[in-house]
Amino acid sequence: MHPVVAAVLIAVWLGTMWLGFAVVFPVLFPATLVVAGVAALGLYYLHACRTLAPSTLAGPSPVDPPEVAYRHYLLTQVWRDWWTITRTVVPRVWRTAHEIVVTLTRTLLGGLWGFFAFPVWLALCAGIAAAALPAAVLGGALTVLYGLVAAVGLAAWLACVLVLAAVERVFMAYGRILQTCPHPFCYERIGLPVYECPGCGARHARLSPGPAGAFRHVCRCGARLPTTVPLGRFRLAAYCPHCGGRLPERIGRVRVEPLPFVGGPAAGKTTFMVLGIRALHSRARAVGGRLAFVERRHAQAYAGAIREFQRGGRPAKTGPELPLATMVDVDLPGRARRILYLFDPAGEHYTGATEVESLRYLDHGEALVFVLDPFALPQVRRALTAEERRLVDQAAVSSEEDPADTLQRVLNELRSRADRGRQKRIAVVVTKTDLLERTGIGRCLATDGGLRGWLDRVGLGNTVRTLDQVAVQVRYFGSGLATEPAEVAGLLGWVSGLAGNADGPAAPPGTAEPPDGTPSGAPPGIGPSDGPDVPGTAPLRAPWPVRGRDSERVPAGYQVGRWAVLAGLSAVTVATLTGALAAAAGRLPH
Repeated sequence: MHPVVAAVLIAVWLGTMWLGFAVVFPVLFPATLVVAGVAALGLYYLHACRTLAPSTLAGPSPVDPPEVAYRHYLLTQVWRDWWTITRTVVPRVWRTAHEIVVTLTRTLLGGLWGFFAFPVWLALCAGIAAAALPAAVLGGALTVLYGLVAAVGLAAWLACVLVLAAVERVFMAYGRILQTCPHPFCYERIGLPVYECPGCGARHARLSPGPAGAFRHVCRCGARLPTTVPLGRFRLAAYCPHCGGRLPERIGRVRVEPLPFVGGPAAGKTTFMVLGIRALHSRARAVGGRLAFVERRHAQAYAGAIREFQRGGRPAKTGPELPLATMVDVDLPGRARRILYLFDPAGEHYTGATEVESLRYLDHGEALVFVLDPFALPQVRRALTAEERRLVDQAAVSSEEDPADTLQRVLNELRSRADRGRQKRIAVVVTKTDLLERTGIGRCLATDGGLRGWLDRVGLGNTVRTLDQVAVQVRYFGSGLATEPAEVAGLLGWVSGLAGNADGPAAPPGTAEPPDGTPSGAPPGIGPSDGPDVPGTAPLRAPWPVRGRDSERVPAGYQVGRWAVLAGLSAVTVATLTGALAAAAGRLPH
């Protein structure tokens, strides 16, 4: 090449380099840096919208359907969304930048003119490479934003969880709510029942404020379920977590009162229990309250017992199997609400220590009804004349078990409890008093200290004194054909905690005395016209309505969480673009 041409080319090249580095590079480099950074931000925001906007389970960041209930969005899914956006955007930005750099290199440096386009190439490639730093800073800022949203949301969630748990604990303590299982071979105390979703039937074992939500849990079917009793959890179907048996409808809202009827075979436990239910039903109707059986079979058994009484017969003998509690839901005006578990096992379950040990419901109660057949007392049997014995045998079947032995076995079992078997209330019911008063030994029943004094005189003095030590209050009650239903209701209301004393409103007219046509062997208040008054199984609470999103959509909490994150991203995006434009405008020549 001629020296002059070479010199001209060198001069042109040097001029081009000076022009490129002095004029083009200072403008093109920051412009490329801003454009590359904004492009990376826009790509991030685009994928964030694609990830966070969908309301269906499927999408760029799919939500796995749970086995039972969805976990809180801020515990797991928020970080899955972040990782989905990050792992999508970062490779995409890297590939795009690499393709642009390769294309620029081939285009600008591929021929002879590459010696002159080098400043442009360097400005463009350096701007793209330098954009990695603000992009990394921006990515860190967005990660901090995720963490900030999660931290604020989790703090609010934790505060709600603690407050709701405290409120429910106070509610349970104030109402002295006891939850136990009524089913045979279980009888366990229950901390939290298993609740059934009314939408799909899924069983929720931990329906309480926690990882699945503070106020509501979202079932796999989309139904929103309350987490505490004050929020309505008692309106769901509940099951025992130990045996899976169905529990009463208002469990958790109303105190369960286990009420064992203790007595030997043929002591009259079933008869007195039927009389007690009848009397409580009359009392509830008189004061504007309600009484209902929890199980339909118990309502049918009660109706059958009433029909048997109307025919002048007696209830069938209780079977030898462990008893399912007869569950009666009582709701009286004021705060008198109870779910009574009336345990009426066969008397043979009290005739041996091993049999008594199987009655695990004795571990939970604070009251019991001791049904005592006076003709089972050895001293009473010895005092009967032959004529009195024939009278008693014709009128009723007497127990062969000494009541003192029966009660002693029960008390021995109660002493194994942590409180040494302490009871708040014990009702001692002496049955067949109408027959007893017709005997020589029973004629002084109402004098000289009443039933308590009479029991002391006929050999139960030690038993009476033991009861005074075991229970805070002991009441003695005589039951016979002439016993007023209002008195039975008063005693059962007292022993079950439904009333503070045995007094109360009078029973409805027609229940204090036997109606005309009552069979001679039927208890008072039970006659041919009593069929319509038999309590049914109507629920005392409204069922929980099925509400929530479709099972193919994410829970509303997930949608709110995603929108909150997306709103934060939008704010960061707008702030970044505004700052970038302001910085670019400041660099432009005036």
